Amino acid sequence: MSWVTKTLNSTLGRKLLMALTGLFLILFLVVHLAGNLQLLAGDEGDAFNVYAHSMSTNPLIRIVSIFNFAFIILHVVYSILLTRHNKKARPVEYAVTKPSANSAWSSRNMGILGTIILIFILIHLRGFWYRLKFGTPDKVTIGGDEYDNAFIIVEETFKNPIYVVFYVISMAFLAFHLSHGFASAFQTIGLNHKKYSPLIQKIGMGFSILVPALFALIPIVMYIQSL
Repeated sequence: MSWVTKTLNSTLGRKLLMALTGLFLILFLVVHLAGNLQLLAGDEGDAFNVYAHSMSTNPLIRIVSIFNFAFIILHVVYSILLTRHNKKARPVEYAVTKPSANSAWSSRNMGILGTIILIFILIHLRGFWYRLKFGTPDKVTIGGDEYDNAFIIVEETFKNPIYVVFYVISMAFLAFHLSHGFASAFQTIGLNHKKYSPLIQKIGMGFSILVPALFALIPIVMYIQSL
């Protein structure tokens, strides 16, 4: 067995891979949010359609997207492996435990939060990416060039109050997941210092609130505008 295989099969290796894929996905969230905020540009979707077109045609972005999907799968798989390992390490619960006094709710339920987020991603991909990639989207002309009208797909979806509520609740779960995962990832890769850790934790908490809140704001605003 090579050292790479040994490392990836070890608890430390799994945690490291979880941290690295998590940090990549955090970066992806920032880029994805910047693109999605163009839905609120008030230009009948032109900016978002150009953004969606570049995401699907730019070779570099397409390669990054493939890595992103791979990292999501790795992140989920290794989170399941770590959860199972932790349960096996303590097969019998202590007679008296006070988990709430020792750790945050989000840190004790990262597996559950991750599973819910994965379900959201699959439904989200089916509702948007799949329809755009394999459906027959309407066309729109912008600056003399023809684009798929991705905006109208999003607009129609966010007219459904059930989906809007589902989206907002999913962002709340994402916030809880990030509130622990952000700082934990930096700690796992070795950036754990009494001078910098409090700052990283504050940045992580701010990130875990701001980013999901902005994501949730988009369907809320678009639903209100559709009334």
